[in-house]
Amino acid sequence: MVAVTGDDNSGGLTTTDATGAGGDVSAAGDQPGDESAGTADAGLDQDAAGRADLVEPDEPADDAESEAADSADADQAPDDGAEEAPSLRDLEQESEIAADYIEGLLDVADLDGDIDMDVEGDRAVVSVVGATLEELIGGDGEVLEALQELTRLAVHRQTGMRARLMLDIGGYRARRRAELADYGRSVAEEVARTGEPRTLQAMSPFERKIIHDAVAAAGQRSESEGEEPSRRVVVFPAR
Repeated sequence: MVAVTGDDNSGGLTTTDATGAGGDVSAAGDQPGDESAGTADAGLDQDAAGRADLVEPDEPADDAESEAADSADADQAPDDGAEEAPSLRDLEQESEIAADYIEGLLDVADLDGDIDMDVEGDRAVVSVVGATLEELIGGDGEVLEALQELTRLAVHRQTGMRARLMLDIGGYRARRRAELADYGRSVAEEVARTGEPRTLQAMSPFERKIIHDAVAAAGQRSESEGEEPSRRVVVFPAR
C-alpha cells in the first residue's frame, strides 16, 4: 500500500490512498540518428530527441553542466532565456506524474513506502519514505540518481517540458546534504590555513553544488573540473 500525500506548502495538494500501480510510463524510446551523417532526419522521433533536455546539472544526471565551471553555480541548471519559469500548477502536475510513476515502481518491486509531494522554489520535489528502501538508493546514491532521471523522463513524456524534479528516497539527500556541507566547510578551512588548493573526489552535480555553496559561505572559492562521471570540485584560497 502506497500513500501519496501533498505538503500544504505545495499549493494545496490533497492526500490520496493508492491501491494499485500508478501511471506506468515507459522510459524506452527510439534513439536519435547519428549526428555525424551531417543531414537532418525529418522522421526523427521527437520524443527521443527531447531527452537531451532532461540532461541537466542539478542535481544533478544531474547531468550536463554549464560550461562556466569556474562559477559557484556551475552545477546548477543553465539559464535558458527562452524558457519561462514553470508555474505552481506546472510544478504540482510534475509532482503528481512523478508520484504515479514512482508508485508504479514500488508496486512492481513489492516495496512499501509513502510518497510526499512538495514544491521548493521552482522545483518539484517527490520524497519516498519507508523502512525497506535502501536498495533504491544504492552505493553513493547511484540507484537514486538513475531513478530520478527515469522519473524526469516520465514527466517529460507527458508534459513535453524539461523537468528539474528532485527525487529523494529514505531521506538520503537530506542526510547527504548535511554531511557534505560539513565536509565543504572543513576543506575550505584547510585551504585557508595552508594556502594550497585541494582537489576533492568525483561527485554528482547534486553533491558538487552543496560543496560549492559551503566553500563560498566559508569565504573561499571553488570550481568544477573534468568530465562526467569524474567531474570534481577544486577548492582554492580566496583571492
